[in-house]
Amino acid sequence: MNDFAGLSIDTKELRKSFKGRAALNGLNLQVPAGSIFGFLGRNGAGKTTTIKILMGMLRSDSGGAKVFGLEAGNPAQSVEVRSRIGFVTEDKELYPYMSVEQIIRFTRPFFPKWRDDLERRYLRMFDLPLKKKISDLSKGMRSKLMLLLAICHGAELLILDEPTDGLDPAAVEDVLRELVAIASSQGITIFFSSHQLTEVEQIADNICIIDKGRAIVTGVLDDLKARYQRLRVVLPAGLPAGVRWVDGVENVKQEGRTVSILASHNVDAIVHQIESFPSASFERFPVGLKEIFLDHVRSDENALV
Repeated sequence: MNDFAGLSIDTKELRKSFKGRAALNGLNLQVPAGSIFGFLGRNGAGKTTTIKILMGMLRSDSGGAKVFGLEAGNPAQSVEVRSRIGFVTEDKELYPYMSVEQIIRFTRPFFPKWRDDLERRYLRMFDLPLKKKISDLSKGMRSKLMLLLAICHGAELLILDEPTDGLDPAAVEDVLRELVAIASSQGITIFFSSHQLTEVEQIADNICIIDKGRAIVTGVLDDLKARYQRLRVVLPAGLPAGVRWVDGVENVKQEGRTVSILASHNVDAIVHQIESFPSASFERFPVGLKEIFLDHVRSDENALV
């Protein structure tokens, strides 16, 4: 089974520090089984540390991390976890002295559920040169090869760190389409970290934004996009001094008499508050993932909340 209480990944108050500096600071993360889950954050936010803990490559200082209901920090259970995961690393490191054909032949025997049909499909789709050495492949070609190896061994969970790095736009579309197809047809959970927010928005059904080692936004992407709104307010008399915003206001920025408000919920109450300001006028706009991400992780000297 690839389901434990409906979750493929479950972390609780996960903490990890390096030389006294916190990389993870109480991370709570729940990844539904069978979902396509986007794991987002700036460089240094804690994404790679999280992935390494899930893979059993690092031990947390405290808190818990379970994959398929198994303890990621338990050496014996971690071996089973890794046998059920397909992993694409950010650096796309593979044995450089092997050819494409050799590394496929080398990898295949380790996985009894290896999919020969998918191997043939991706060799053709990705146009991988069988005789070429890995050291001579571009980063984009190494990304394609790692995806083939990860997907073909019959994994229940794919952990992908920047999976489209180095790919041209046509190849990116092919990869994204394949990820959606295997998630929907085979029930595989896909947990992927990417800086390409448009790609995440295109295929993810759940997301988590992490900053300073903590989850700051998490949920079903369509629900988040439906809840979040941007309110652009014009205040001829200016913003009242010492205003205390009602619940749901995430970020407020002021430029002259124009105030921009990011609201995560409770929008009607926020609108009611705005209407109480003298001569206020406003417009409401939908918000995409990029705007949600930037407003939560980017510090700004004009921010008032």
